[in-house]
This record gives sequence, C-alpha cells and structure tokens, in this order.
Amino acid sequence: MEFWAAVTITSAFLQNVRSALQKHLKGRMGTTGATFVRFGFGVPFALVYLGVLHLGLGRSLPVPSGSFWFWAVVGAFAQIAATFLLVHLFSFRNFAVGTAYSRTEPAQAALLALVFFGERISGSVMIAIAVSVVGVVLISVARTELATRTLLRAVVSRTALVGLLSGLFFGVSGIAYRAASLSLAPSLPAPDSLMQAGYTLVIVILMQAFSMFVWMALRDREELRRVREAAPVALLVGFVGATASFGWFTAMTLQQVAVVKALAQIEMLFTFASSVFIFRERITTLEFAGCLFVVLGVLILVLG
Repeated sequence: MEFWAAVTITSAFLQNVRSALQKHLKGRMGTTGATFVRFGFGVPFALVYLGVLHLGLGRSLPVPSGSFWFWAVVGAFAQIAATFLLVHLFSFRNFAVGTAYSRTEPAQAALLALVFFGERISGSVMIAIAVSVVGVVLISVARTELATRTLLRAVVSRTALVGLLSGLFFGVSGIAYRAASLSLAPSLPAPDSLMQAGYTLVIVILMQAFSMFVWMALRDREELRRVREAAPVALLVGFVGATASFGWFTAMTLQQVAVVKALAQIEMLFTFASSVFIFRERITTLEFAGCLFVVLGVLILVLG
C-alpha cells in the first residue's frame, strides 16, 4: 500500500474518533464551542509536530510565498464554513438528506481541481468516486424512512442544498490546502511532504483558532466558559483532531485531493463498525449494501 493511502486510512480512523468525542462535547456546549475545540485545542499539538520535524529531525522550515498565504486563508475559512453547515444540518428534521448530499465532496473536489488547476483523474478513479459516493449515501439514509426516489426529489430542497454547499466548501478547503502545501516546495532544499504539511497545518489551525476565539469573545463569552470547563476532553479532541489533520495534509500534498477524499470515505465503515460492534445496533439491508459499495469503491481506487 502506498504511503499516502496508509496515511489517509489512519486519518479517517482518527477523524471517526474525534467525531465521537465532539458528539460528547456537543451536549455540554453549543455548536460554536464544539467546533472551536477542534481547532483551538489542536494548536499545541500542531506546534509540537512542527517542532519535532524542525528541531528534532533537522528538517528545514519553508519560506511562505504570497500564493501560500492566499490558499491558506481560503482553505481555513472554507473549512470553518463547511463544518458550520454540516453541524447546522442537524437542526433540520430531515437532516439525513443533507448529510447524504454533503458526502458528494470527492466528486465536487474532482470538478474543482479540474476547473481551477486543470487536474485530471483517471477513469478508474472516477468510477471509484461514484461507487463510494453511492455507498455513503445509502448508509446516510438507511435508518430513515426516506426512499431513493424521495432522496432524488429532495435535491432542490433547502436541506439538500445546505448539504451540497457543505460538501463544496470541504472540497474547496482540500484543494486550497494542497495548493498551499505544494507552494512551499520551491523554498526547501528538496520537496518534503511532511514539513510542507506540518507548516501548512500550523498556519491554518492558528488562523482558525484565533478567528473563532475572537468571535466568541465578542459575541458569546458564556460559550468560552463552557469550553474552559470541558478542557480535559477538549484536549483529547485537539490531539486526535490535529493528528488526523496532519495526516490529511500530508496525504493531500502527495496525492490529488479527489483521490484522497474518495479513499477517506472508508471513515463511514469505521463509524458503521462502531455502531454494530460497540453499541450492538442491528444492520439494515441498505447499510449492508452501502458498506459493500464503499468497500468496492476503495478496492477500485487502491487496486486500480
């Protein structure tokens, strides 16, 4: 298995763990606070990763260009917007529709990369993306009363549009992070995916944490108090989240975003496995079919 693929699968598993921890926090604070925890408490760990690479392993620090700063800002705020929209979906009665459509992120990322950077992907990757998207959509709606035709009719509903917009912003953030990371290579003695990813992560997460902290300090100080009270769990969220992000950034430096995002759909299998083996929930036919589609998509991607 190639390095980028191993890193992506590991990051998908860690993201699943982080999501479970954030759900726990969601009961103790609002959406803004639960979102901030992901970034704010990840800052120390991101700095540690960069410090180990530079001071511990002697890797050279890159010199950011204007292009780097542009794409870093775009990626940082696109990810915040995507996360807010995704969390906002849960306020809708039929949020499963929106969640399903947010999972079209790999296909949207492929289109964005083609339009803005002229990146083309192979036919087998396109098939893998399509198959895995079908799989995660089936899993997303399996425990609802939605029929497939209902899902298709709902494409113009507000919930579906919010989901599609969330997927779009996640796609934008991934494309921007890859562009920012790749722009650092010329300033290094030789391309270094780990250092490029680590440096990009530090800059991005600092921007995200600072902007959200200022927002809460000005608009919702009570939320800041709740965040402080949840510090022990929040630190764990920060560690897992920063570690996963370091993996995502590294993978997207080495491989096209659409390909990484397609393989990342394996996260749904980890989520599904948790519900079955830990919470002892029964498997529905649609969930089983969705898992098969995701596995098939991953196999096409890895073996193709």
